Amino acid sequence: MKRREVIALIGGAAVWPLTARAQQQTMPVIGLLDTGSVDSNTRFLRPFREGLRQVGYFEGQNVAIEYRWAEGQYDRLPDLAADLVQRKVTVIAIPSSTPAAVAAKNATTTIPIVFGIGGDPVGLGLVTSLSRPGGNATGINFLINELAAKRLELFHELVPTASRVAVLANPNQVLRSSDIRDVEAAARAIGVQIQVFSASTTDEVDVAFAAILRERMHALFTIPDAFLGTRRVQLATLAARHVLPTAYPLRDYVEAGGLMSYGTSLADAQRHVGIYTGRVLKGEKPADLPVTQPTKFELVINRSTAKALDLEVPPTLLARADEVIE
Repeated sequence: MKRREVIALIGGAAVWPLTARAQQQTMPVIGLLDTGSVDSNTRFLRPFREGLRQVGYFEGQNVAIEYRWAEGQYDRLPDLAADLVQRKVTVIAIPSSTPAAVAAKNATTTIPIVFGIGGDPVGLGLVTSLSRPGGNATGINFLINELAAKRLELFHELVPTASRVAVLANPNQVLRSSDIRDVEAAARAIGVQIQVFSASTTDEVDVAFAAILRERMHALFTIPDAFLGTRRVQLATLAARHVLPTAYPLRDYVEAGGLMSYGTSLADAQRHVGIYTGRVLKGEKPADLPVTQPTKFELVINRSTAKALDLEVPPTLLARADEVIE
């Protein structure tokens, strides 16, 4: 090999890592913020990444993702959001958390935000209107909270003898008050009496169940909440142990052994969050991307749990279920 060829080869080897580092430095970075934990959200990260891939973004290839998990502790969200802002991420993505979306919006008015939330984005101050968000945020409204009345109606159809229903809510949840008002209105419409119990820690869940049993409640209805989502196995175990029929907002509770759920298909909604995030990375502005609403809802019933609770699932309800877990 000639001397000039050796020099060129060595020079190329020296330049390559510099080029690779330069490419990495210019790679856009998504700051993913969530109220839950990585363990409780693994299944929902898949559709988010699928949405990104639909618009040409692949994690580790042409986009990087910085993950920030609050582990069910809402008071950590402002610091986590501020950290992402300080790191100057390209866009903040919140696949499914209203409190995280509020924290991100409070942290920045310039970095684009793509959210997936259960509450009203206009009422929360995230956007000016659904059709023209007008600021640095847009996304999808899961309508989980608005589905409370329908969920309670279906639950009453499954457990018609339950006239006293406990409602379990996290007192730190941003939308707790409005959620409870919605459930109270739905309960009055079908002649059901409700009583609210609170839990924001693992120990408080145990305490709440003890109080529910002491008050002789007939069934349990859970309010949508990221912390309670991380405790879904604990909730299902306690409900089974104390023979307490329970209704949940999302299917993953039922997959963990819960009785029934009715709500938005989060997988479908979070895929949309991924698509919108990719579109923002391509240069579209959140102000011009209308907030969308879900089109896919699912009723899931765990028939094995129903049998253990000595409940007969009405055939009409089985026929309407999107999935029945045997």
